[in-house]
Amino acid sequence: MTLSVIIVTWNGRRFLDPCLRAVAAQLQTDDEIIVVDNGSNDGTADWLAHAWRAVRLVVLPSNLGFAGGVNAGLRTARGDLLLLLNNDAFVEPGCVPALVETMRQHPQIGAVAGVLTFDHRPELVASAGITARRDGVALDRWTGRDVYSLPAAPQPVMGASGGLALYRRTMLDDIGLMAPNFFNYLEDVDLAWRARLRQWPCLLIPAARARHIYSATGGQGSPLKQRLLGRNRWRAVIRCFPPRVLRACLPHMLAYDAMALAYATLTRKPAMIAGRIEALRDWSMLMQERRRIQARRTVSDQAFAAWLEPPPSPWRTLRAAKRLDALLEMRGR
Repeated sequence: MTLSVIIVTWNGRRFLDPCLRAVAAQLQTDDEIIVVDNGSNDGTADWLAHAWRAVRLVVLPSNLGFAGGVNAGLRTARGDLLLLLNNDAFVEPGCVPALVETMRQHPQIGAVAGVLTFDHRPELVASAGITARRDGVALDRWTGRDVYSLPAAPQPVMGASGGLALYRRTMLDDIGLMAPNFFNYLEDVDLAWRARLRQWPCLLIPAARARHIYSATGGQGSPLKQRLLGRNRWRAVIRCFPPRVLRACLPHMLAYDAMALAYATLTRKPAMIAGRIEALRDWSMLMQERRRIQARRTVSDQAFAAWLEPPPSPWRTLRAAKRLDALLEMRGR
């Protein structure tokens, strides 16, 4: 099986050389690296053309977001296996072979997730795949956990984070690519849920790790990120949740949004409100997409719902957010 590594970048030239050096050292002769330049204005394309001539460069005329950039790379790729890697992620030794070997050993799975650690605190997990809740929130799994406490064996997970995700081409041929109108954030969650609807399993490989500069592009807590998270959460839920599961989870979802909107009002974060309004405006389009996706569903309601965890208390949610903010503040020290 041949491998295509797809790296999407937007004004991220400063990260690319160490990112490329780390991953290139772990590839086989027939593997390829594709860098999608998402309308950068920092000279990325010219630099790559001279410094990394072996890399296949896809230059987009404008920024299509992570989802659009990934899709452009996937359409260009020749590999049977397709590895998504953030431009600000640096794979550790043995990471890529571990992911690929898992695919070889488990031909029935559609995706494999690696572990992202914080670049400034590589002993702590930033993401170990995706975890999902009944209130429609999807988060990075095991954030803040010590890497030395991780299990050694592969673990079933709901889905893979797009920062370090290996997909099987046959799965993407079946479920489709990322939803381009998500632009950024939760497009990997939407894809993971669509894979679950078609009964494609995903495994986490704890030994496959990469150091990641968390939110280096979008900015943690930025208005853009707040708006897109609020919008895309509802887009993914409406598109992907089976009818009975959606009805059962709707009270949790509305309760979460009531608290989120109250928080946004009190803290003057209008982007959080704007994103949810934008999702409502997309209702007609989302319902059409929902009908197409649900028509191909093969998983039972019970099996889908089994991946949804109970929502935590508001105070626990707030504490987790504050812990992450504190951890990220340490980057500049």
